[in-house]
Amino acid sequence: MTRAALLFLALLLPGPLAAQTLRVAIASDPNVLDPALSGAFVERVVFSALCDKLVDVGPDLAFRPELATAWEWAADGLSLHLTLRADGRFHDGTVLDAEAVRVNLERYRTARESRRRAELRPVSAIEVVDPRRLIIRLSEPFAPLLSVLSDRAGMIMSPTALARLGERIGQEPVCSGPFRLTRRVAQDRIELERFPEHWNAANIHVARLVFLPMPDSTVRLLNLRAGQVDVIERLAPSDLADARRDRRLRVAEATSIAYQTMSINMATGALRDGRVREALERSIDRNIINQVALEGLFIANNQPEAPGTAYHFADLTAPRRDPAASRALLRAAGHERFAFTLKVTNLPVEAQVAQIIQAMAAEGGFDIRIEQMESSAMVAATQRGEYDAAIAIWSGRADPDGNVSIWLASDGFLNWGRYSSPAVDGALEQARRSIDLATRQAAYRRAADAWMADRPHLFLYHHRWFWGLRPGVEGFVPSADGIIRFSGLRLSR
Repeated sequence: MTRAALLFLALLLPGPLAAQTLRVAIASDPNVLDPALSGAFVERVVFSALCDKLVDVGPDLAFRPELATAWEWAADGLSLHLTLRADGRFHDGTVLDAEAVRVNLERYRTARESRRRAELRPVSAIEVVDPRRLIIRLSEPFAPLLSVLSDRAGMIMSPTALARLGERIGQEPVCSGPFRLTRRVAQDRIELERFPEHWNAANIHVARLVFLPMPDSTVRLLNLRAGQVDVIERLAPSDLADARRDRRLRVAEATSIAYQTMSINMATGALRDGRVREALERSIDRNIINQVALEGLFIANNQPEAPGTAYHFADLTAPRRDPAASRALLRAAGHERFAFTLKVTNLPVEAQVAQIIQAMAAEGGFDIRIEQMESSAMVAATQRGEYDAAIAIWSGRADPDGNVSIWLASDGFLNWGRYSSPAVDGALEQARRSIDLATRQAAYRRAADAWMADRPHLFLYHHRWFWGLRPGVEGFVPSADGIIRFSGLRLSR
């Protein structure tokens, strides 16, 4: 290519050629790139680049258009009418229309392999009105539907690719997002390129995007400092002060709807006795966990809704730590000491949280064996019910149903521990049927009274999101859900 041609090409591109690859360090390697099967938070970060949703969530957690430009509830709450954008297109050239949306929603709600079936359980039919309009029919009012459609159940894949690949679609995902997949090397990298026919292509300013899995938070920070990555998807609290002191870096942050919880296997695990679970909770102090492992930066909390929000109940506080009471409860249950295994991902912060719990619980009569696992392997094990207790993160949803029911409803898609309570199920069902704030608050309060007594989960703390950015990364907008939106992001170097 001649020098003149190179100069002309450089003028056409939105920035220097050398600055067109954005490298993002992520905390783990995604397990699967199929929204129907996905269950890990890090997959949602990748999907943000790869797969558009019907509805998005803004930094203020308000719903905003993405593939659907407008929506309207029927007066009886039994149908949602969606209008689609006219300029949607999949990476394989297939036109994104109402029939494509119908095919995806039908797969999510009926396919054997789909993990979205519980989320879309109230959907009874999807009707195509014309290429740009469709109606989602419900068997009962379901207030959380918009929130569901703002996540994986609202990600629309190419029906052409689905027909060709079937359950293997996760190996070659074809969506309609701002970037398309070009290569994946397991445990090493995910490479994408800008999709020029995307409806929002004018606001996508990098030519290539590379996700690099780095489970160790210190390694992520070292790579950021060395210029090997441009963005750290998750900056550990222990690294925050160090990163802030480095004038070469910038830290972005946001109050988070994400939280950490300890799921307990109620069906086959060692902690099936309620007295033992109560003893475990009385042996720990969430504030100590926050101060020691999290530099006091997060929010100690015993509920899935953050303090100060509409569905958090300030009077339902965690019991005071009392190791003597814990030992007494164990003796009443027939145990002098009680041993169980606590699974945790192999991320340093989560491992430290587990070690602090281990040390505190030892004073209360527990002998905890910590088993560290790669994130996707731990999710797979807990899905099979092969665990006593496991510490997991939930990235949070704009609607409370997506923070409570997923773990605690009998049919919750993350109900790994097979918890079942008619009282909880009934309260959650009433909350889903109403859009009235007071009615929903009362229902979630009844549910909280019941599950707090049963302790199928010990909710531990709410997060704050911290991202590390290299100089020259511009247009980054922090969001409470922790997801990176790539629209507007650019590299000026």
